[in-house]
Amino acid sequence: MFSYRHAFHAGNHADVLKHTTLVALCKYLCGKDAALSVIDTHAGAGLYRLDGDYTETSGEATDGVFRLFQVPIDAVAHNIRAQTAPKKGAVKAIFPEDFCPALQDYAQLLHGLNPKFLETGDTAHLKIYPGSPFIIQKFLEGRDKLKLFELHPTDFKSLSANIAQLGAGRQVTVACEDGFEALKPFLPPPSRRAMVFCDPSYEMKSDYARVSVMVGDAIKRFATGTYVVWYPVIPRPEAHDLPRKLKTLAVKAGRPWLNAVMTVKSSKLTTDDSGEVVRPGLPASGMFIINPPHTLKAQLQLALPQMVVLLGQDRNAGFALDSGG
Repeated sequence: MFSYRHAFHAGNHADVLKHTTLVALCKYLCGKDAALSVIDTHAGAGLYRLDGDYTETSGEATDGVFRLFQVPIDAVAHNIRAQTAPKKGAVKAIFPEDFCPALQDYAQLLHGLNPKFLETGDTAHLKIYPGSPFIIQKFLEGRDKLKLFELHPTDFKSLSANIAQLGAGRQVTVACEDGFEALKPFLPPPSRRAMVFCDPSYEMKSDYARVSVMVGDAIKRFATGTYVVWYPVIPRPEAHDLPRKLKTLAVKAGRPWLNAVMTVKSSKLTTDDSGEVVRPGLPASGMFIINPPHTLKAQLQLALPQMVVLLGQDRNAGFALDSGG
């Protein structure tokens, strides 16, 4: 149950999609006059080292955030997809102004945590990567509240220490609890405005069902909240059923919804020169949002094509953006 550590996956292509979307959500929702309550059900460690043992072992950031900044920007202009991943730190970063607005905001967040990366443009200096707690906290106004849940004992300890250095006081609280269940008492919030961010590991098959049950209960408790779910797109029935179940919940409740999916490569098994079967890893992932801001779809319509061009690894790369309500 506790074998999953997001540090192995920090900065991968799923994080680029997930966190670009999260930045756009926070920028809009935290910019309103009324107080906002944010609940992160699976917060992780909050902050990660891209030059640490975990990330170096998996190498996933090379095909994610590093690739985003290293593929020449004229590939975007001419819709040319790079077929091989660049070496980390091999070239200078794309200037943020070459990105669409949503990716500019994402890049600005990374630059803020990595001053030498901003100063030099060299991705060798891109070493600190923020998880969802640090991203959300960055946009909070003084009246807003953030509640973080993390059940993994090691990640909870890291999360507590990382949040403590922010000096956010009572604005941000951390609890070692099961976020699926711990969410219930916080809905509806006193402020009558809330965003729930749900990003479980899906290490256990039961997570898929628990996500849909949690969202269904949350909508009944507080129909106007913004509910954000990241999910992997993998050859597993539960993974394909989840966005359909979330759509059904939104439609039954009469709430608007948005589903963004980014694919970077084929999901088929291949073989290497020795004949060994090579698993493709995570080929795609999605973000499902119930009660999205009215501005989000237009932002993703610009961001998704750029992400696909920059992060796509083969001819199967692409995106889908659906909405309703």
